[in-house]
Amino acid sequence: MTRASGFTRAVAGVDTVGSMQPGATAGIFVDAVASRAVRATRAAFAREVARLAVRSLHAELCLYPKPGLVSPVDSGSHDDMDAGTFMRSMFSLRHYFRKICLAGWDDAPFAQLKQLGIAAEKAMLKATRGINTHRGAIFSLGLLCATAGRACAQGTPMTPAALRAAMLIRWGEELAAHAGCATAPSNGLRVAARYAVSGAREEGALGLPSLFEIGIPALLASRARGATVTEERVDTLYTLMAHISDSNVYHRAGPRGAQIVREHAERFLARGGTANIHWHAEALHSHQVFMQHRLSPGGAADLLAACCLVQSLAAMGDK
Repeated sequence: MTRASGFTRAVAGVDTVGSMQPGATAGIFVDAVASRAVRATRAAFAREVARLAVRSLHAELCLYPKPGLVSPVDSGSHDDMDAGTFMRSMFSLRHYFRKICLAGWDDAPFAQLKQLGIAAEKAMLKATRGINTHRGAIFSLGLLCATAGRACAQGTPMTPAALRAAMLIRWGEELAAHAGCATAPSNGLRVAARYAVSGAREEGALGLPSLFEIGIPALLASRARGATVTEERVDTLYTLMAHISDSNVYHRAGPRGAQIVREHAERFLARGGTANIHWHAEALHSHQVFMQHRLSPGGAADLLAACCLVQSLAAMGDK
C-alpha cells in the first residue's frame, strides 16, 4: 500500500476493529492486533514519504539546464561539488526523512523535529566531507515530511492547501518562535542581517509562502498548458528565481548578483518561459552568465525540490 488515502483508511479501519470487544480476552487480542496494524501502516507510510522526498531531490538535481546549479551535465558555478556529491548527500538523508515523518505522525514538538534536522545536517556534512549541499532542503522537505505524517495520522487530505494548514496548525507558533531565536550565525542569518532579506526561518514561520504561493501555482500553470515535466520544473525554477530573495545568491555575490538573477528570470518569463520555442537556448545562456558571475540560486533549487515533493504527496491522496 503506497497511497495516502489507503493509509488513512487503514488507520480508520484499525480504530474500528479495536472498538469491537466481545469479551475481555478477545478485546485484549484485538487491541494487540490493531496496535501492530497501526505500527505497520505508520512505518510503511513513512518509508514511502522518505522515498518521495529523496526522489524530489533527485529530480531537482537531474533538471537541465538550470542556471548556475549542479546537474549531471556539469557543476555549474561550483568547483567544490558535483552531481556525485549531491547523490552522497541524498543517500545520507534517506533515514532522516523517514524519522521526521514518524515524528510528525506521533505529534512531536518542533524541538524534536529540529534535533532530527541537526543530526541530518551532521550526516550530510560527513557524507559530503563538509560541503553544504542540502541544508535548506533539510529544513523545508523535512518539515513537509513531518506534516505529511501528522496529516495522515489525522486523516487530513494531502492537498497543498491542507498540508500548509496542517503545518501551521501544529507547529505555527513554534516556527514563529524559531524565526526569532538567535543561534550560531549561518550564512543565511548573516545575509538576512546584512541585506534585510528573509530566510528559511521566516519562510517556515509563515508556512513556506514561497513554496505554496509562488512555486506550486507556477508548476500547476505550466502543467495546465501542457508543458512536459522538464518544462514545468524549469518554469517553476525561474518563477522562484524571479520572486524570492535567495540567501545563497546574496552570500556569493551580494545585491548585484541577486539583481542579475532576477533580471534573467524576469526576462525568461516575459518571453513566455518554456512556451517560447527558444527557451532552451535562453536557459543555456543564463547558465553561462551565472557561471561567469559565480551565481548559484540554491534557495530556489531547494524550493523546486519541495514543490516536487508536495505534488508527489498530493498524488498519493488522489490515487
